Amino acid sequence: MPVQTERASGDESAGYSGESTDYGKRKSRVIVGAAIIEDGRVLGCARAKPPEVAGKWEFPGGKVESGETEIDALIRECMEELAVRIEVGERVGADVPLAHGRAVLRVYQARLIGGDQPQRLEHAELRWLTAAELGSVAWLPADEPIVAALRPLL
Repeated sequence: MPVQTERASGDESAGYSGESTDYGKRKSRVIVGAAIIEDGRVLGCARAKPPEVAGKWEFPGGKVESGETEIDALIRECMEELAVRIEVGERVGADVPLAHGRAVLRVYQARLIGGDQPQRLEHAELRWLTAAELGSVAWLPADEPIVAALRPLL
């Protein structure tokens, strides 16, 4: 069954650049994340592996593959990790450099569509968090600036 999604807003060319971004002379791999918001809460996901990050919290998402837009990658990753369809909205926060500049994290607001409910397929735990609860879990360092930018949106 094809995944049905919608783009909430935005110019097709703005923020949907594909697999890499050019910072100076070196291309950086783009990692996308979804801040899935529902009823004033955001979905946090505890990593199951690898061991060095197991139990740390993140937003669902992953690498933008060759030929994919950032939005397409985010939709695919949410289906693979959580078995949900999403509508992707505006960016949350600024680019977060990763891996000594070899990658960049970009997080987008998202909402569930079609009555889908997240399933724990790849994570140790899923939790809906209010703004007041965002500090109650140990976020991966890359997600911390996103958490700060997200707080006023909840």
